[in-house]
Amino acid sequence: MSSNIFKNIHIGELLQKRVLELDINESRICSFLSLSPIEISAMYKEEGVDSKYLLMWSKLLEYDFFRIYSQHLILYAPASTVIHNTSGNNDKSAMPKFRKNIYTKEVIDFMIELVTTKQKTINEITSEYGIPKTTLHKWVAKYKTDTD
Repeated sequence: MSSNIFKNIHIGELLQKRVLELDINESRICSFLSLSPIEISAMYKEEGVDSKYLLMWSKLLEYDFFRIYSQHLILYAPASTVIHNTSGNNDKSAMPKFRKNIYTKEVIDFMIELVTTKQKTINEITSEYGIPKTTLHKWVAKYKTDTD
């Protein structure tokens, strides 16, 4: 997965790419979303999509597009912002609390790619993303291929 996908999200382009991968007929998309071909084309050009439509796209294209945003938060938002409550009292919030250290295969692959392509050093990754050095070293040892 490209390292820019998590930092610069253009969901319309990703939707269009998935449509092309699956070779889905435009009339099926229009029918499913109750939109015109012009509205679908316009959506492909948008960086962001209304969550109602993103959920419908996710179902139609059998891909969790919301996860792209979740990965962005895991990688780029400090832990305090992910669970931040403006009242300062997180214990009484009715909102779910999420741990920052839930690393999916996509995040692990992204980090391994950064290390193996020498885009970032291990020290840069640990300080920028808050991933413990021991965790990153384990990932490198476990997932780095012999050809790297």
